[in-house]
Amino acid sequence: MKKAAVCIMGVLLLVLGFSACGNRTAETGSAAQPQEKAQKIVFALQNVPDGLDPGITNNSFAAPFLFNLFEGLITYDKENNIIPALAERWTISDDGTVYTFHLRQGLKWSDGSPLTAQDFVYSYFRVLDPQIAAQYSVMFTDFIKGAEEYYRGAGSRDQVGISAPDDNTLILTLKGPTPFFLGILGMWTFSPVKQAVVDQEPERWTLSADTFVSNGPFKVSDIKLGESVTAVKNEHYWDAANVRLEEIVFRYILEPATALIALESGEIDGLRFPPASETARLKSQSDAFQSVPSFATTYYLINRNVRPFNDVRVRKALSMAIDREDIISNVLQSSDTPAFGLVSPGYVLNGTDFRDGRSNYGLSATADVEGARKLLAEAGYLDGQGFPTIQLSYYTDRTVRSIVEALQQMWKKNLNINTEISTQEWAVYYDAVQRMDYQIGAMGWGGDYLHPMTFLTTMTSNNPTNVTSYNNAQYDALVAAAQMEVDPVKAVAIMQEAEDMAMEDAAILPLYHRSIVFMMAPHVKDFYMTPLANLYFRSAYVE
Repeated sequence: MKKAAVCIMGVLLLVLGFSACGNRTAETGSAAQPQEKAQKIVFALQNVPDGLDPGITNNSFAAPFLFNLFEGLITYDKENNIIPALAERWTISDDGTVYTFHLRQGLKWSDGSPLTAQDFVYSYFRVLDPQIAAQYSVMFTDFIKGAEEYYRGAGSRDQVGISAPDDNTLILTLKGPTPFFLGILGMWTFSPVKQAVVDQEPERWTLSADTFVSNGPFKVSDIKLGESVTAVKNEHYWDAANVRLEEIVFRYILEPATALIALESGEIDGLRFPPASETARLKSQSDAFQSVPSFATTYYLINRNVRPFNDVRVRKALSMAIDREDIISNVLQSSDTPAFGLVSPGYVLNGTDFRDGRSNYGLSATADVEGARKLLAEAGYLDGQGFPTIQLSYYTDRTVRSIVEALQQMWKKNLNINTEISTQEWAVYYDAVQRMDYQIGAMGWGGDYLHPMTFLTTMTSNNPTNVTSYNNAQYDALVAAAQMEVDPVKAVAIMQEAEDMAMEDAAILPLYHRSIVFMMAPHVKDFYMTPLANLYFRSAYVE
């Protein structure tokens, strides 16, 4: 869920035998010569993704792999600017609906075979095949002409705005002008996959290094399921001359404390999620600690289809009873900020952030106990009497467990409501969430592109990423209008109106806007993490 849904999965797995990386040296050279540092790193991940097929997954845990193994038409640089990737240039029609991309000459797959515009056509129509259950198909159906009709079986292939008049030209025709569309193309879903490989092993091609053909700066050389994925420099990448790392081992060390010990002992070079309990120490003492702004919001789902959560007063009372500052300061011990809405800070237009001056929708950084109790009483539950026990579910993860336990205590203390907590591994949990089989559940969203629409579309009625139970035709109409508005100032006003509508209806329980915290040894240079939580190693090297 990037930056599908952004969340933290845990699978209890003991990982033994770390490989030393921090002290590696080249094996050439005599004792009298200075030895170069081997261009190899080990990066630990605390979550196992649900898959590594860029056309199917929306799981943010796959991001470290997909943004280094694959590349699409455009990408982002260190300053978050859109820059050419496989497309060396493009033009946009005067009416803003036709995008013509001119691919670089001589593009190749990691196996050395030619990569052409027809590979994009195949890959994009594959996402539009309902049989493969692509989790980001909406990124095509929402914007590309004829894509929604084709996906529903109500339109023909030749009516879809995806075509390749020759091997080096790809044309995308949109439903209407969409000023932020170019940024969307940086998502991994728009990366091509090789038809010959995928057709031969449609469900298993990403499970073996022998069949895992990609097109990014790195390619897969070894896969140990549940343990690690090793990527090496892709000599067929169009910009291979500027790729300096020779090897990246992505190792699953699912316990953050274990991963931190490995990093501090020099066994690994980086990790994605350091333990929250160590944040204060690492901030002041570790030169590996990294914290960057994130375009992401953590919130909890509340199922409006289940009584008594169908009452807006109940939903608001539960949200008002949450002490967000306590969760951030004492549970997470982070630099996150309290969230009162869905859209994260980070989208700036004419010097003004989307969140500046916005309503708090009756919420506060600390709990409004009096206001919450009053609303609950109005809903018929004076002092919590008669309120059924809340079923609060979450995906297995130590940090998330601490949050749900804090919520359990807050609702008991502030509203006299009892809560039962249950947990499941991510894949099982998310399946239940998609079926609306929950009362209140842990979730969140990290932006897939740097625009508020990446959040707002997750709550439109027919969007497959909508697991909030929110269904509002007026909201849908506002989001649709904002998508087509070419004046960015007017578009922001429409989007803010849409968010106001959903938040006044307490469609979710917002908790905090996230920062991105990770660790990287100081000898690893020129990697970068974007606010979309995309970690790029294509220009990285070991000093």
